[in-house]
Amino acid sequence: MNLEDITTVRSILSQPQKIAIIPHKNPDGDAIGSSLALQAYLNNQGHKAVVISPNDYPKFLKWMPGSDAILNYERENSQAKRALEEATVIFTLDFNDLSRTGQLEHPLKEHKADFIMIDHHQQPSDYARVMYSDVLMSSTCEMVYNFMEYLGALEHITPDIATNIYTGIMTDTGSFKYRSTTSRTHQVIADLIEKGANNMEIHQNVFDTNSPSRLHLLGVALSNLVILPEYKTAYITLSQEELDQNDFKKGDTEGFVNYGLTLEGIIFAVIFIENREEGIIKISFRSIGDFSVNQFAREHFNGGGHDNAAGGRSESSMEDTLEKFTSVLATYKKELNS
Repeated sequence: MNLEDITTVRSILSQPQKIAIIPHKNPDGDAIGSSLALQAYLNNQGHKAVVISPNDYPKFLKWMPGSDAILNYERENSQAKRALEEATVIFTLDFNDLSRTGQLEHPLKEHKADFIMIDHHQQPSDYARVMYSDVLMSSTCEMVYNFMEYLGALEHITPDIATNIYTGIMTDTGSFKYRSTTSRTHQVIADLIEKGANNMEIHQNVFDTNSPSRLHLLGVALSNLVILPEYKTAYITLSQEELDQNDFKKGDTEGFVNYGLTLEGIIFAVIFIENREEGIIKISFRSIGDFSVNQFAREHFNGGGHDNAAGGRSESSMEDTLEKFTSVLATYKKELNS
């Protein structure tokens, strides 16, 4: 953030505001963590802030401090609508375009409140009065920490705020192993632990709460793994029938795509998950090194994200989606093998 942005934010927050904090649809740990951390800080400063999630989020995040007060726009529609309509300030967190908010897109586009964006995805849309956008950041949660630092508010980080920021950084960096994890990231993490984040407990809450059905689903996913050594690529498929047979819950497939990257010689991993209700194949892309899955997703599968982690979608059948993927993949053979 530059000095002008900081001055603008300070001016906006100089008097009590009614604030709506919006993460993206299907929010992950970074979206939920950053939203809850910012909400707690703003409420502690005398504002009335509420987190409105476009839809539900994974069970393994529902232990997070303050999560019980999140308004689900799908399930608590009237209450969420009222909170949004009353908002004088809207923070949008962990997404770069209002289309990422699903059913919230239209009411957000029509809203007259001051918008403040905090996000680390590439090619952000210009819809906010203040845009704190930095694609080099590990996570939106690290940016919320920086945001508080810019406002001279690090002393206001409580153990609950520290826990939520830590969780988001941890999940968005693959437990601090992705390229975006910098020495600064570790300095922030150290300060969060000093301020009350219990790192061992957080890791256990997120990663050590498997259900038998999730482990069975993982087994199915791994049995469906296809390796394409000539393209240094591996992909997994999961049909709606396979999800149903294993009592699928939101968040159960989190991290499955990364198993492909544990194979020797593989630098590009993909998972294709059928969602019959939405009529799409949801796709997650991961890579190691310089192969940009953000560019790949944008050009071919209506998606985007980061250079090494992105998402996309297909409205075709699983069979047709895979046929398109393998056809497109052939054009990247030289790049994948360089």
